[in-house]
Amino acid sequence: MNIIVDAFGGDNAPLEVIKGCKIAEENLGTNIILTGDEEIIKKTAGENDIDISRMDIIHADGVFDIHDKPTTILKSGKNTSLAVGLKALSEGKGNAFLSAGSTGALVAGATFIVKRIKGIKRAALAPVLPTEKGRLMLIDGGANIDCTSDMLVQFAIMASAYMEKVKGIKKPRVGLINVGAEDTKGRELELEAYKLLSEAPVNFCGNLEAREMPKGNFDVAVTDGFTGNVALKLYEGMGAFIGNKMKDIFSGGIKSKLSALMVLGKIKALRKQMDYTEEGGAVLMGVSKPVIKAHGSSDAKAFYNAIRQAKACVDGGVIEAIEKSI
Repeated sequence: MNIIVDAFGGDNAPLEVIKGCKIAEENLGTNIILTGDEEIIKKTAGENDIDISRMDIIHADGVFDIHDKPTTILKSGKNTSLAVGLKALSEGKGNAFLSAGSTGALVAGATFIVKRIKGIKRAALAPVLPTEKGRLMLIDGGANIDCTSDMLVQFAIMASAYMEKVKGIKKPRVGLINVGAEDTKGRELELEAYKLLSEAPVNFCGNLEAREMPKGNFDVAVTDGFTGNVALKLYEGMGAFIGNKMKDIFSGGIKSKLSALMVLGKIKALRKQMDYTEEGGAVLMGVSKPVIKAHGSSDAKAFYNAIRQAKACVDGGVIEAIEKSI
């Protein structure tokens, strides 16, 4: 299996990207294809004693600037490591693509270079979030600010396919994010989406209030990109807040430190559950081949897990499952 990786996407590129790819090569048995400036990639690897002799490199002169308009990836940005990687994926040189670069450019490039699955109206970002009982896929996490009700139905179908094929959850429970549990709540979008989801080929379990997301009673949370991105950022912020408060509690003197030692195992388990690097990245659902958006601040561990996630999408036949459902 060939996984194409943008070597210059993210705050810690290219070193952390290369390190993560090396871990994946050794542990997952995947072939890695790096895109970006070949000279810099080889120099960085050599200076850090990382053997990349088995990795292929597709040279790209530029790096996409996150401040540039996303659609410029199709013209002035076509020679960047991000665009070259997407083009290589579209040409069949790899089975999946991963980048921690510009989210907007990745969505635009994947949509117009790799192309959407036939019948899918919009590609959607789908991060997987921790809950009390496991994991929850949020879709859309920010790719489409304005959505229609039939788009939300397609989001639910795609996320259900992922949670079943990759996470092994039979009949994933789908919830529609809303301001109340009653089927009469919400805007026109939610009211219409509720009706359509009730008739869709998914396990729709009704409206989902945001406060219910961490409890784990749903496996998929469906919403428009504006609401989803707000929910995602709040989720991330509260996770950091809780982590910092716990640190304060257990570092306030000898008694606190002794207490921390007694529950150290549980603290580590909670930190691992809340750690975004454990999941890898957000899947760009709806594209004809697996595309993963890693967090901009990803380290080697996060890149490794994102590659593992990409491999799981391919092995699980997520794209084929979506095509069949649609």
